[in-house]
This record gives sequence, C-alpha cells and structure tokens, in this order.
Amino acid sequence: MLELDCMTWNVHRCRGNDKRFDPDRTARVLLDMLRDRAPDILVLTEAEGEQPPFEELLDLDRITAASGLANAHVDASLRWGVASHGFLGTIVLHAPGIEVLEGHLLDLPGIYPRGATILTCRAGGRVFRIIATHLSLGQPLRVAQMRAVGQYLARHRDMPVLLIGDLNEWRPWGGLAFSERVAHQAFNGPARRSFPAGFPMLPLDRIMATAPFQVRNARFLTSSDLRKTSDHLPLRATVTLD
Repeated sequence: MLELDCMTWNVHRCRGNDKRFDPDRTARVLLDMLRDRAPDILVLTEAEGEQPPFEELLDLDRITAASGLANAHVDASLRWGVASHGFLGTIVLHAPGIEVLEGHLLDLPGIYPRGATILTCRAGGRVFRIIATHLSLGQPLRVAQMRAVGQYLARHRDMPVLLIGDLNEWRPWGGLAFSERVAHQAFNGPARRSFPAGFPMLPLDRIMATAPFQVRNARFLTSSDLRKTSDHLPLRATVTLD
C-alpha cells in the first residue's frame, strides 16, 4: 500500500493578519510546522507576487534545505517566468522518494490569472498524478476551470489523481466542479474548515483524490503563530492507495 502525507497552505502572500508583510516569518512558521515530520507532498498557494512577473517571495532554498523537501519546479518550464518559484502563486514541494516523471502547466479560464501545475509522479512503484491549483471564488468559474482540468485528464493516461490546494469551495459536499461530469473523474475528500484562520468556518483548502486513492485523517493545523501568519490555516491529510 502506498501512503502519502499531504499538506496544503495558503500563505496569503506572506502578509499576516496583523497586515505585516513578512516573508521571513512565513518561512519560519512553516519550518516550525515541518520540524517533527515534513510531508511527502506540500502545496503552497498565494506564495508569489500577485501580478506579473509573479516574483518569488519566500526563501525557497532555505525551506528546502531545512525541510529536506525537493522543489518540483526546478525545471524552468514548470515556472511562470524567470522571477517565479512556481506557477501563478502555487508551489509544489515533495519528498525525495517521489520521482517527478513529467510536468505540465495548465492555464485556467477567468479574468484573474489562475492555473494548475500537473505532475505525473512515481513512488513506491505506483504512478499517480498531482494537480496543484488555486481556483476562483465563483462557482461558475470553478466549474469552467475544473472542466479545463477534466479535458486534460481525458486526453492523458488514466491514473489516480490528487487534487490539492485552495479550491475555494465552501460547501462540504464538494460541488459540481469536482464531479465526474465536469472533471472527467470524480474527486472526493473530507471538508475541514480552514478559513478564516482566527475562527475557521469555511473548508476552502482541500486535499481531494480520485479512486482508488482514499483521503484519511484530514485535519487543519492551528497555533497562535499560524493564526497570525496567514488568513488560512494549513490542512494536512494521509492519502492511501491500496
């Protein structure tokens, strides 16, 4: 059985709830959270500048060196541009035991820039796909964006898929966007409230998967530092593949 420890955190472009822009604090709080055990897959959203050239904000070399995680965007073709660490604010880090076989950047519809980083990976002798993204607030746009993801999946080799990031879906049942009708495969996963950080009410951040993946033990993480550092709390879950 393949077991993956997955985490996602919207770091709010390193601007805390005290309105202070402090990338060093964001990196420190992140590394404090990873000190006991780094996840196998970490997806950061809102981790770059908001407008082109979507410039880097975090000291990613410091984070990878201290955590032992690898940067999935080492290949320049998996970054928005030379000033970026990832794609449209989304950065994927992974354990060294996960091999990235292929990567693709997918632009998603909408006026505000949105996109998905799609990685074909291998671990424990199993091949699977990671889709890391930050979807739009409005349901019609989320449906259109996941339809674009579904069209990609329909044209490529069928395999289990992880969908990780700030999916901006507040309804616990997941909504039309993650159904097989829209996304080619049905995505499922627990809804855990992660926003706003001070008093979580909405399950905007999600770790979802297609069968035969199963998402277990999903929980948001909280501390006084986390609540000050971003308007979202991190979400962590175990994903298993029998």
